[in-house]
Amino acid sequence: MPQLVAVRCTRAHGRPLRIWVPVLPVVLVLSPVLLLAVLAAAVACLVYRISVVRALGAGWGVVSALPGTRIDIEHGRTAVLVTIR
Repeated sequence: MPQLVAVRCTRAHGRPLRIWVPVLPVVLVLSPVLLLAVLAAAVACLVYRISVVRALGAGWGVVSALPGTRIDIEHGRTAVLVTIR
């Protein structure tokens, strides 16, 4: 599971803005919403006749593979780099 998300935004003129977001506190704060999302996903799987266990396992596999991901976006003179550790 990812531990830290680092965001760096570089503008044309000025210092880059850096933000570090620890994942665990955010997950704990949003846990009621995440629980409702998992229940909604389970109901959707049952409606569309998809194995709930396999779907949740695939979702966990995606989340587990996130550490090491870098997302780099440039638009004009603004650049955003998101690093998941």
